[in-house]
Amino acid sequence: MTKQNASPRGGTVEWLLRQDSAIVLGSVLLIILGATWYTIAGVGMNMSAVEMTRMAGPVGDPMQMGPAAAWSASYALLIFLMWWVMMIAMMTPSAAPAVLLFIAVKRTGPEKHRTVAFSLWFLSGYLVAWGAFSLIATALQWGLEQIGLSDGPMMTISSGVFAGSVLLAAGAYQFSALKNACLRHCQSPARFLADHNRPGTFGAFRTGILHGTYCLGCCWALMLLLFVGGIMNLYWIVGIAAYVALEKLLPGARWLVPVTGFALIGAGLWFITAPLFSGT
Repeated sequence: MTKQNASPRGGTVEWLLRQDSAIVLGSVLLIILGATWYTIAGVGMNMSAVEMTRMAGPVGDPMQMGPAAAWSASYALLIFLMWWVMMIAMMTPSAAPAVLLFIAVKRTGPEKHRTVAFSLWFLSGYLVAWGAFSLIATALQWGLEQIGLSDGPMMTISSGVFAGSVLLAAGAYQFSALKNACLRHCQSPARFLADHNRPGTFGAFRTGILHGTYCLGCCWALMLLLFVGGIMNLYWIVGIAAYVALEKLLPGARWLVPVTGFALIGAGLWFITAPLFSGT
C-alpha cells in the first residue's frame, strides 16, 4: 500500500519537474502581458499610450498640451514605474532565449530540483538591471523638463537640434567597442552562462543582473531614442523593441548594427541642419 501511494505522488513531482520550461515561459508571458497592458493603459497618467501616440507631433516639434505636471515624490515614482514597466515589456521577450538556456543548465546540474525558482531569480536580476536604467531615465526626464528641453505632457524633446544630437550620439554608439563587446554577450547566452553562472539563489540573481547589465550596455542609447519619438509613443516603443530583438537574436546579421548606426547619424544630421536650409 505504501509503495502504491508513494508512486503517484512521486510521478506527479517528476512530471512537474519536467514542465519547468513551460512554467517559467508561462511566467515570462504573464510578465510581458502585464507590463504591456500597464504601458498601453498609461496607468496613473492623464492619457493612455494609445491617446498619446495619436496626438504626438513631429519629432523635435511636439504638440503642446498645457503645462507639465508638477514633480513630487509620488509623481516621480509614477514616472519611474512607467519607465521600468515599459523596459520590462520591451526587453523581456529578447531575454527569453537566455532564460531557457539557464533552465537547461540548471536542469542537468545538482540544483535541478529548484530549476523554476532559480530561473525566476535569474529573470528578476535581469529586470533589476533595467530598473537601474529606469531610475536614470526618470532623473534625465526631470532634468530635461527643468531646463525646458522636454515637453512635459507628451514627454518628448522639444528641440529639433537636441533631438538630432541624441540621434547622432545613438548612431555613433553603434560603432563603439563597448557596444560590440556587450552585444556579443547578449548574442551568445551559452558562452555567457559558461563564464558567469553561479550556484544558489544569490548566484542566479547575480547572473541575471550581470546579463541585464550587458544588455543595458548594448541597448541604452537606443532606449534614449524614446525621448526623441515620444516616451509613450507606441510606434517607437514597438519599433525599438523589435530592433533590439533582431540585434540580439540574429548574430549572423553583422551588417545590421553599422547600417543602423549610419541611419541614425544621417537622421541626426538632418534634424540639426534642416533649420539652416529652411531659414528658421
